[in-house]
Amino acid sequence: MAHRKTDVDFDDEDQYVDDGPADPSVSELDALLSSKTTDVRNLLSRGNVAAALQTALSNPPTGKSKDVDPLKERATQLVVETLATVRPTDIPAVVKELQPAHIDVLMKYLYRGMASPDLFNSALLLSWHEKAYEVGGLGSIVRVLSDGRSV
Repeated sequence: MAHRKTDVDFDDEDQYVDDGPADPSVSELDALLSSKTTDVRNLLSRGNVAAALQTALSNPPTGKSKDVDPLKERATQLVVETLATVRPTDIPAVVKELQPAHIDVLMKYLYRGMASPDLFNSALLLSWHEKAYEVGGLGSIVRVLSDGRSV
């Protein structure tokens, strides 16, 4: 009769509490994004586009609260501005320098930008998508579409 002493509520999903790290506050995300923007602009002024793009893609603001949405817009604007500084002939070389995780984040920003064609240059985003797809493959697209965290 040991089965009657089993605590069935132990694995109840409604009782589950995530003990993982807490999401950073909006003010922390804002400070991080402001610092990142300064770093990216400094790198761009020195002509180091690959490092500027890697910096822009690192630690994107994620979260589902409405307070994070303006930060996501600012981060998207920063990434697209960085992409716009690269000459079309240099895009493949810059994409090849990115780590696989950065390529996935780049794809997220490309899709976010394509969702607003009135704000962003779709031709620019499509040319970056083509080169990112060549390096990241179909797996990158699948990871972006299946990931619950949006940028």
